[in-house]
Amino acid sequence: MDWHGIAVFAIAYALVVISPGPGLASFVGQILGHGIKAAPVQALGIYAGDLVWYTLAATGLAALANTFAGVFVVMKWLGAAYLLYLAYRMWRTEPQKLDAAADRGPMSHWNLFVSSLMVTLSNPKAIVFYLAVLPAIVDLRHLSLADYAIGLALIAIILFAILGVYAVAAHAARGFFRSPHAMKMLNRVSGTAIAGAAVVIAARS
Repeated sequence: MDWHGIAVFAIAYALVVISPGPGLASFVGQILGHGIKAAPVQALGIYAGDLVWYTLAATGLAALANTFAGVFVVMKWLGAAYLLYLAYRMWRTEPQKLDAAADRGPMSHWNLFVSSLMVTLSNPKAIVFYLAVLPAIVDLRHLSLADYAIGLALIAIILFAILGVYAVAAHAARGFFRSPHAMKMLNRVSGTAIAGAAVVIAARS
Protein backbone atom coordinates (compact mmCIF):
# COMPACT_ATOMS: atom_id res chain seq x y z
CA MET A 1 0.00 0.00 0.00
CA ASP A 2 1.20 3.51 -0.78
CA TRP A 3 0.69 6.42 1.61
CA HIS A 4 -2.64 7.29 0.03
CA GLY A 5 -3.89 3.74 0.48
CA ILE A 6 -2.69 3.68 4.09
CA ALA A 7 -4.48 6.97 4.83
CA VAL A 8 -7.75 5.82 3.25
CA PHE A 9 -7.60 2.49 5.08
CA ALA A 10 -6.86 4.19 8.40
CA ILE A 11 -9.67 6.74 8.07
CA ALA A 12 -12.23 4.18 6.94
CA TYR A 13 -11.34 1.75 9.72
CA ALA A 14 -11.32 4.48 12.39
CA LEU A 15 -14.82 5.55 11.37
CA VAL A 16 -16.01 1.95 11.62
CA VAL A 17 -14.55 1.52 15.10
CA ILE A 18 -15.86 4.85 16.41
CA SER A 19 -19.39 4.36 15.12
CA PRO A 20 -21.88 2.77 17.54
CA GLY A 21 -22.54 -0.90 17.10
CA PRO A 22 -23.02 -4.17 19.00
CA GLY A 23 -19.30 -4.61 19.61
CA LEU A 24 -18.88 -1.19 21.17
CA ALA A 25 -22.06 -1.56 23.23
CA SER A 26 -20.83 -4.88 24.62
CA PHE A 27 -17.37 -3.44 25.31
CA VAL A 28 -18.73 -0.46 27.26
CA GLY A 29 -21.32 -2.57 29.05
CA GLN A 30 -18.71 -4.96 30.42
CA ILE A 31 -16.53 -2.08 31.65
CA LEU A 32 -19.49 -0.52 33.42
CA GLY A 33 -20.09 -3.85 35.10
CA HIS A 34 -16.52 -4.95 35.91
CA GLY A 35 -14.38 -1.83 35.65
CA ILE A 36 -11.50 -0.93 33.37
CA LYS A 37 -9.75 -4.24 34.10
CA ALA A 38 -12.21 -5.82 31.65
CA ALA A 39 -10.96 -3.63 28.79
CA PRO A 40 -7.64 -5.22 27.71
CA VAL A 41 -8.89 -8.76 27.21
CA GLN A 42 -12.01 -7.50 25.46
CA ALA A 43 -9.89 -5.39 23.14
CA LEU A 44 -7.79 -8.46 22.34
CA GLY A 45 -10.95 -10.42 21.54
CA ILE A 46 -12.17 -7.70 19.18
CA TYR A 47 -8.72 -7.51 17.58
CA ALA A 48 -8.66 -11.29 17.07
CA GLY A 49 -12.06 -11.14 15.38
CA ASP A 50 -10.91 -8.31 13.14
CA LEU A 51 -7.82 -10.30 12.19
CA VAL A 52 -9.98 -13.23 11.12
CA TRP A 53 -12.04 -11.04 8.77
CA TYR A 54 -9.00 -9.10 7.57
CA THR A 55 -7.15 -12.32 6.77
CA LEU A 56 -10.16 -13.73 4.96
CA ALA A 57 -10.35 -10.63 2.81
CA ALA A 58 -6.59 -10.36 2.26
CA THR A 59 -6.20 -13.99 1.21
CA GLY A 60 -9.11 -13.92 -1.21
CA LEU A 61 -11.40 -16.06 0.92
CA ALA A 62 -14.25 -13.54 0.98
CA ALA A 63 -16.07 -15.51 -1.71
CA LEU A 64 -15.56 -18.72 0.29
CA ALA A 65 -16.98 -17.04 3.38
CA ASN A 66 -20.06 -16.03 1.40
CA THR A 67 -20.43 -19.61 0.13
CA PHE A 68 -20.56 -20.92 3.67
CA ALA A 69 -22.92 -18.21 4.87
CA GLY A 70 -24.80 -20.73 7.01
CA VAL A 71 -21.79 -21.10 9.30
CA PHE A 72 -21.78 -17.38 9.99
CA VAL A 73 -25.52 -17.40 10.68
CA VAL A 74 -24.94 -20.01 13.38
CA MET A 75 -22.10 -17.92 14.82
CA LYS A 76 -24.36 -14.88 14.84
CA TRP A 77 -27.03 -16.64 16.90
CA LEU A 78 -24.50 -18.19 19.27
CA GLY A 79 -22.97 -14.77 19.88
CA ALA A 80 -26.38 -13.20 20.49
CA ALA A 81 -27.38 -15.99 22.89
CA TYR A 82 -24.17 -15.67 24.88
CA LEU A 83 -24.58 -11.91 25.23
CA LEU A 84 -28.15 -12.36 26.44
CA TYR A 85 -26.86 -14.78 29.07
CA LEU A 86 -24.32 -12.19 30.25
CA ALA A 87 -27.04 -9.51 30.32
CA TYR A 88 -29.28 -11.81 32.39
CA ARG A 89 -26.51 -12.35 34.94
CA MET A 90 -25.97 -8.60 35.29
CA TRP A 91 -29.68 -8.02 35.88
CA ARG A 92 -29.67 -10.72 38.58
CA THR A 93 -26.57 -9.43 40.37
CA GLU A 94 -27.22 -8.24 43.92
CA PRO A 95 -26.50 -4.50 44.19
CA GLN A 96 -23.64 -3.35 46.42
CA LYS A 97 -21.37 -0.38 46.87
CA LEU A 98 -18.98 0.46 44.09
CA ASP A 99 -15.96 -0.12 46.36
CA ALA A 100 -16.97 -3.77 46.59
CA ALA A 101 -18.06 -4.09 43.02
CA ALA A 102 -14.83 -5.80 42.01
CA ASP A 103 -15.58 -8.61 44.46
CA ARG A 104 -19.18 -9.22 43.53
CA GLY A 105 -18.20 -12.16 41.36
CA PRO A 106 -15.26 -13.60 39.46
CA MET A 107 -14.51 -12.02 36.13
CA SER A 108 -13.47 -14.68 33.66
CA HIS A 109 -10.97 -13.25 31.21
CA TRP A 110 -11.57 -16.20 28.95
CA ASN A 111 -15.33 -15.53 28.84
CA LEU A 112 -14.72 -11.86 28.08
CA PHE A 113 -12.30 -12.75 25.29
CA VAL A 114 -14.63 -15.31 23.73
CA SER A 115 -17.67 -13.04 23.94
CA SER A 116 -15.79 -10.15 22.30
CA LEU A 117 -14.44 -12.48 19.62
CA MET A 118 -17.90 -13.88 18.83
CA VAL A 119 -19.46 -10.42 18.76
CA THR A 120 -16.85 -9.28 16.24
CA LEU A 121 -17.16 -12.38 14.08
CA SER A 122 -20.95 -11.99 13.97
CA ASN A 123 -21.02 -8.19 13.79
CA PRO A 124 -22.60 -7.07 10.48
CA LYS A 125 -20.55 -3.86 10.61
CA ALA A 126 -17.27 -5.80 10.68
CA ILE A 127 -18.43 -8.24 8.01
CA VAL A 128 -19.50 -5.47 5.65
CA PHE A 129 -16.28 -3.51 6.16
CA TYR A 130 -13.88 -6.38 5.56
CA LEU A 131 -15.76 -8.25 2.85
CA ALA A 132 -17.28 -5.30 0.97
CA VAL A 133 -15.68 -1.95 1.86
CA LEU A 134 -12.06 -3.06 2.23
CA PRO A 135 -11.81 -4.60 -1.27
CA ALA A 136 -13.10 -1.30 -2.63
CA ILE A 137 -10.36 0.82 -1.00
CA VAL A 138 -7.44 -1.64 -1.09
CA ASP A 139 -6.36 -3.67 -4.11
CA LEU A 140 -6.40 -7.05 -2.40
CA ARG A 141 -5.32 -8.80 -5.62
CA HIS A 142 -1.87 -7.27 -5.30
CA LEU A 143 -1.60 -7.19 -1.51
CA SER A 144 1.95 -8.15 -0.53
CA LEU A 145 3.04 -9.64 2.78
CA ALA A 146 4.41 -6.23 3.76
CA ASP A 147 1.05 -4.62 2.92
CA TYR A 148 -0.71 -7.27 5.01
CA ALA A 149 1.60 -6.51 7.95
CA ILE A 150 0.92 -2.79 7.60
CA GLY A 151 -2.80 -3.53 7.78
CA LEU A 152 -2.30 -5.60 10.94
CA ALA A 153 -0.40 -2.73 12.56
CA LEU A 154 -2.95 -0.11 11.53
CA ILE A 155 -5.83 -2.18 12.88
CA ALA A 156 -4.04 -2.68 16.21
CA ILE A 157 -3.03 0.98 16.66
CA ILE A 158 -6.41 2.43 15.69
CA LEU A 159 -8.52 -0.16 17.51
CA PHE A 160 -6.63 -0.06 20.80
CA ALA A 161 -6.41 3.75 20.77
CA ILE A 162 -10.15 4.25 20.23
CA LEU A 163 -11.20 1.49 22.62
CA GLY A 164 -8.81 2.97 25.20
CA VAL A 165 -10.65 6.28 25.07
CA TYR A 166 -14.01 4.53 25.41
CA ALA A 167 -12.68 2.41 28.28
CA VAL A 168 -11.44 5.41 30.27
CA ALA A 169 -14.72 7.27 29.71
CA ALA A 170 -16.84 4.27 30.70
CA HIS A 171 -14.72 3.59 33.79
CA ALA A 172 -14.95 7.24 34.86
CA ALA A 173 -18.73 7.03 34.64
CA ARG A 174 -18.70 4.29 37.26
CA GLY A 175 -17.43 6.84 39.79
CA PHE A 176 -20.88 8.40 39.96
CA PHE A 177 -22.36 5.22 41.39
CA ARG A 178 -21.76 4.83 45.12
CA SER A 179 -24.95 3.51 46.66
CA PRO A 180 -26.48 0.02 46.35
CA HIS A 181 -29.42 1.58 44.51
CA ALA A 182 -27.09 3.26 42.05
CA MET A 183 -25.16 0.01 41.60
CA LYS A 184 -28.43 -1.74 40.82
CA MET A 185 -29.07 0.84 38.13
CA LEU A 186 -25.51 0.42 36.86
CA ASN A 187 -25.88 -3.35 36.62
CA ARG A 188 -29.11 -2.96 34.70
CA VAL A 189 -27.69 -0.30 32.38
CA SER A 190 -24.74 -2.60 31.71
CA GLY A 191 -27.03 -5.57 31.15
CA THR A 192 -29.30 -3.55 28.89
CA ALA A 193 -26.34 -2.37 26.78
CA ILE A 194 -25.13 -5.93 26.36
CA ALA A 195 -28.65 -7.22 25.64
CA GLY A 196 -29.04 -4.44 23.08
CA ALA A 197 -25.89 -5.64 21.36
CA ALA A 198 -27.37 -9.15 21.25
CA VAL A 199 -30.64 -7.90 19.76
CA VAL A 200 -28.84 -5.89 17.08
CA ILE A 201 -26.77 -8.92 16.10
CA ALA A 202 -29.81 -11.20 15.98
CA ALA A 203 -32.02 -8.74 14.09
CA ARG A 204 -29.66 -7.76 11.30
CA SER A 205 -28.91 -9.94 8.34
